[in-house]
Amino acid sequence: MVKFGKGVVKCRILILILGVLLLIPSLFGMLSTRINYDMLTYLPEDMDTVKGQNILLDDFGKGAFSMVVVEGLETKEVADLKEKIQQVNHVESVIWYDSLMDLSVPMELLPEKYYDAFNNGDATVMAVFFDTSTSADETMEAITQIRQTTEGQCFVSGMSAMVTDLKALCEQEEPIYVGLAVLFATIAMMLFLDSWILPFIFLASIGMAILYNLGSNFMLGEISYVTKALAAVLQLAVTMDYSIFLWHSYSEEKCNFNGDKKEAMAQAIAHTITSVVGSSITTIAGFIALCFMSFTLGWDLGIVMAKGVLLGVICCVTVLPSLILVLDRPIEKTMHRSLLPKMDGLSRFITKRAWVFLAIFLVIVGPALYGYSNTKMYYDFSESLPQDLDYMIANTKLKDRFDISTTHMILADAKMEAKDAQAMIKEIDQVDGVSYALGFNSVVGSAVPEEILPSSITDLLKNDKYQLFLINSQYSVASDEVNGQITQINNILKKYDPNGMLIGEASCTKDLIQVTNHDFNVVNIISIISIFIIIALVLRSISLPVILVAVIEFAVFINLGIPFYTNVSLPFVAPICISTIQLGATVDYAILMTTRYKRERFQGHDKKEAVSIALSTSISSILVSALGFFAATFGVGLYSNIDMISSMCNLMARGAIISMLSVMFILPAMLLLFDPVIGKTTLGFRPKKQKVSQ
Repeated sequence: MVKFGKGVVKCRILILILGVLLLIPSLFGMLSTRINYDMLTYLPEDMDTVKGQNILLDDFGKGAFSMVVVEGLETKEVADLKEKIQQVNHVESVIWYDSLMDLSVPMELLPEKYYDAFNNGDATVMAVFFDTSTSADETMEAITQIRQTTEGQCFVSGMSAMVTDLKALCEQEEPIYVGLAVLFATIAMMLFLDSWILPFIFLASIGMAILYNLGSNFMLGEISYVTKALAAVLQLAVTMDYSIFLWHSYSEEKCNFNGDKKEAMAQAIAHTITSVVGSSITTIAGFIALCFMSFTLGWDLGIVMAKGVLLGVICCVTVLPSLILVLDRPIEKTMHRSLLPKMDGLSRFITKRAWVFLAIFLVIVGPALYGYSNTKMYYDFSESLPQDLDYMIANTKLKDRFDISTTHMILADAKMEAKDAQAMIKEIDQVDGVSYALGFNSVVGSAVPEEILPSSITDLLKNDKYQLFLINSQYSVASDEVNGQITQINNILKKYDPNGMLIGEASCTKDLIQVTNHDFNVVNIISIISIFIIIALVLRSISLPVILVAVIEFAVFINLGIPFYTNVSLPFVAPICISTIQLGATVDYAILMTTRYKRERFQGHDKKEAVSIALSTSISSILVSALGFFAATFGVGLYSNIDMISSMCNLMARGAIISMLSVMFILPAMLLLFDPVIGKTTLGFRPKKQKVSQ
């Protein structure tokens, strides 16, 4: 490692030139990476709902679907508006009254049920199908064109409208996310480092690593909007520690080498690699655990962030040392005293009162675990968005004017007997919460021979393989009522067509609930086991991994239990990701302190002395690390209007502080309590009865 360090020092100018040149392809790669705004596309491909969506697009030519509310227009004007929508590129078909009847036939002649389905006062509703998928770029462009073409006369609901508005909101907010993260991280580093210019040098190095990471995402094809929004912020928060460690190591080595900065930096790089690799492995393991989710958003976020941590480590031991050496004079001129005081007094205070903190642990752990286990989660993506979005306004109008909260679709065999299709529709109509169900035979009547109908009607709802049924529901997506309704409709469908498929946003969301409940347990187990093994290898102990994981999991329980006691619902993906990220990213605090405790015990100090020394020497590093993590995520959590993003950033910010407090106050008490067990189950511990003479 020292040879590597000397090589970096020798080639520092070349490294910086190469680093800057690599930013060019990284920038192009970042701009060329497609962003996916549809969470439902991350469901496993083998689910019936996903298969049905693919069949609807591939075999029926219909992909995305929207209900469009039109207000304040006469019948002829609505027909003209429908024709405008029909002409928009990638609109496959529009179903309204004149799709089934000539306008010369008054709407009032329709059965009351179907008249009410399409009309309410001065409002009418039409169904729009697109020939591209829900979150395809073409579909989002079509939604935008419909809104522009109709000049605000219609309100477009549906998942495609949601992802269109979400994309616009994300593109508006993301530069501010990064700006806030950089601003607060800079303030934190200015307070805790001993040079005014150093934070900007750190940010330059970390910024390069972030750009490399975002640019290399091009190889993945696309990433989710959650990953894009969090990647830069989270990478900054997680890898800031590595830069701080290098600087502290370099400052110490300068004293050892009488100011020989090149030799000191070579040694600092060697020490940093040894320490940071061990630290980063636990963080990477936490992110890799997300890849085991069957809901593949976890794979998306896990791969990008694991890659980001690795690139952060590489830049920390190559780009950052080169920048520090090149900018050595400005750094020296802007040096100042660190604002952090010595922590010896706080360390003694905590060590002497360890039993108090053990008692606090025992009192809190039960309620924390209960809150953690009972925190409410929501799966309806619209709940994470501002109420003034066009999509939200359209949904409200659809609910208020037509009592429609969601739409299901059935793909059934085209050869199903007309009488069976009629009977199935009749049964579905009787299911609680179904506003109405429409199918080919319910529209034209089972007594009308299909052969005499014009293709303009038959092509809307039927092809040679499948026929399409639309079911409008009064129940909201992800509610217990709609999930029960889906089960009932599925049972009816399978009775008439065992191979039929029920699809739509609500059906996909019901599958999402089942998938993520399973994923939560799988990811937790994998992350705990993998980090347990890493700690066991690093500390060469069986007992210490149990203690360290327990301390951080205690912090996780508190963090994810607070929403239960404050009556806050979290987006479904937050608990899965946060429990893993918090464990992987903050267990380093515990490893840092425990490593020093183990060294002091090996040198012959008794358990109280060893814990006190380990605590006093570690508190500053833990404080800087945790507050840096907090600073990088807290501002984004406060600012973002997308609850999926703000909730995760708030949880990460709060989790860093809770983990810090848990390590500072609970871990010392645990080490004192279990010292005899640790001594017998840890290699290289060998505590001596008396302190070694100096």
